[in-house]
Amino acid sequence: MILLYSPRISSRIEYVAGLLLGKILGADWALTKDIEKFKGYQGPRISYGNIPPGLEALRVPAHGFLLERGVHYFLPELVIDEHLPLLFPVAGEQYDLPFDPFSASFYLVTRYEEYLPHRKDSFGRFEATQSFAYRNNFLSKPVVNHYALMIKKLLKEKYPGYSFPPGGFTFVPTYDVDVAYAYRGRGFLRSVFGMLRSLGGADFTSLRERIRVLIKNEKDPFDTYDTQLDLAKESGIKPFYFFLCGDFGPYDRNLAHYSKTFLLLVKRLGDYARIGIHPSYASNEEEGLLATELLRLSEILNQDIRFSRQHYLKLEMPATYRTLLRHNITCDFTMAYASQPGFRSGICTPYPFYDLELEKECRLTVVPLTVMDGTMRDYLGLSPTEALQVVRQLMAEVEEVGGCFVSLWHNDSLCDCGPWKGWLEVYNTLYAMAAAKHTKNHDKVFNT
Repeated sequence: MILLYSPRISSRIEYVAGLLLGKILGADWALTKDIEKFKGYQGPRISYGNIPPGLEALRVPAHGFLLERGVHYFLPELVIDEHLPLLFPVAGEQYDLPFDPFSASFYLVTRYEEYLPHRKDSFGRFEATQSFAYRNNFLSKPVVNHYALMIKKLLKEKYPGYSFPPGGFTFVPTYDVDVAYAYRGRGFLRSVFGMLRSLGGADFTSLRERIRVLIKNEKDPFDTYDTQLDLAKESGIKPFYFFLCGDFGPYDRNLAHYSKTFLLLVKRLGDYARIGIHPSYASNEEEGLLATELLRLSEILNQDIRFSRQHYLKLEMPATYRTLLRHNITCDFTMAYASQPGFRSGICTPYPFYDLELEKECRLTVVPLTVMDGTMRDYLGLSPTEALQVVRQLMAEVEEVGGCFVSLWHNDSLCDCGPWKGWLEVYNTLYAMAAAKHTKNHDKVFNT
């Protein structure tokens, strides 16, 4: 067991110690402010702050940030050391690290800056380009995992007899079903209006395609589920599906939740995958919609729904997570920017949500998303070849720290047609690379 000493203990210190030592490194640990207990302990020790000279321990400087409460505007100091940004630098030869990794990690994973006033994008989201990580060029690096590994390396040097549990790369494939089918299951009126739109726009290609699908002479282009399930069966990796069950609206355009075609699809995928809710865009504005949508999905599957990812990745701290907690969601997959790939919270390991306004750890697991199809094509305008290079770089970053690589793809982006021509190859390559590296069973993380 690792014993961590701090002369003062706060909920912030307890939280981030559990994150770095427990969640990331997988170690048993304990926290104490009893200096005599600390002096008498014979195993690996970490002193957070000053301790009497001559006492053998890993000496980590304490900036003081973790003894604060509430949120106030400031920008952490930052230095670059061997291409790794170090937040909250603290000078002093008596320390084994030149910065406070606990404060740095806490600032990033709690999304401290998102509690402060900020300019929002057209969808009301915190914009990636405003983030501290983006402005300091480390959004593509899971720095919190690196901080944990720095602590691990120093502890192994000081206590060579102590061994850490083995880590390993984990792959979590996820899919958002915003529009289950291009043509199937839409009902008579929506199909007629769709045909009229095609006629009015002289789009005879889509008109012919719609007719062929409806008379069952051709497969719906958005019906790519066999491809996804084949990958899951071959790899043995259970995917996640997030279904939009909201009413039809400007940003919510899935099939009706009572459509037989939709019901059969959800039930079919539920036999092979974990199913979560994709809260409608409208649910962010209208109280009660999320409860309705959860009930719809729960009744289809005859089970409670515990997983979630926000439509359009619309996440507001801490309101979104508080809403999910009120509806008994225990695991959310929204933590990413729509406009930039990388690590929004600086980490590639699932971690518990900490509410800065309440100053407490909550029973919601945040699963950081690594890369999304729409980010690369729609926001960055990348070609399939360029996108694959981004995927390789991000996967290498996650593999280096033994983290969790979470991909988000949509069923329509796997059609290998229209604007998504060539992107099926990108996904197949991503999946093959990630599945080959996959070494850890993540069931324990997600069975919450």
